[in-house]
Amino acid sequence: MSKKRALVIVAFLIAVVGIVYAGNEAGQGSLMKLIEGNKRFMYGEMTKKDIGESRRQDLTKGQNPFVTVLSCADSRVAPEIIFDQGLGDIFVVRVAGNVVEPTTLGSIEYGVEHLHTPLLVILGHESCGAVKAAMDAKGSPGGNIGAILKKIMPAVSTAKKASKDPGATLNIAVQENVKNTYKDVMKSKIVRELVHEGKLKVIGAEYYLGTGRFELIDLGSHDEKQKAHHLKKAA
Repeated sequence: MSKKRALVIVAFLIAVVGIVYAGNEAGQGSLMKLIEGNKRFMYGEMTKKDIGESRRQDLTKGQNPFVTVLSCADSRVAPEIIFDQGLGDIFVVRVAGNVVEPTTLGSIEYGVEHLHTPLLVILGHESCGAVKAAMDAKGSPGGNIGAILKKIMPAVSTAKKASKDPGATLNIAVQENVKNTYKDVMKSKIVRELVHEGKLKVIGAEYYLGTGRFELIDLGSHDEKQKAHHLKKAA
């Protein structure tokens, strides 16, 4: 990606942030940190992190991360690296396929309620192996990995209806999975109340392996958009 195109993307993200975060200055500041850090990562201009003894000793007194990130366990998608952050900066919850179940959701609740992070990012990524495994699964997947795939299956079903091209289907499924995870996260009373009180913003995003960039995702479902489109045409 050219630096000029990357700057256009960053400018667009900043513009979106201003719209999305009206009335949530803490959340806006957190997202700006992520955008700026991701830009440094994309250009290979990452800052030197303080991970020396003084910083470690300081962190023994407690932690004050500025964001909670739910991401896939994929080794290529380490939030601290792709957002160019250091020790104590990000409260990270990682699980294959960035799906949630009670213990995962409990970890998120700890980050947003007890550590008071004003922003929660649900981060999917390009070419997600868990999503591809769900696409390729035959019958009902079993075992513990099967439990992850079952969570992803609804996103795969939506994606297959939307596109016949395997590459496009995979990317749609990745984004639909982020949207479904968002719906699951919003079932948490704690998360809902913090959002309602204006103390928390929840966003979805996708990370692109090759370019190193992340982009925000419209959390409206594909099916809902299709229904709205058909209603508009019928009107």
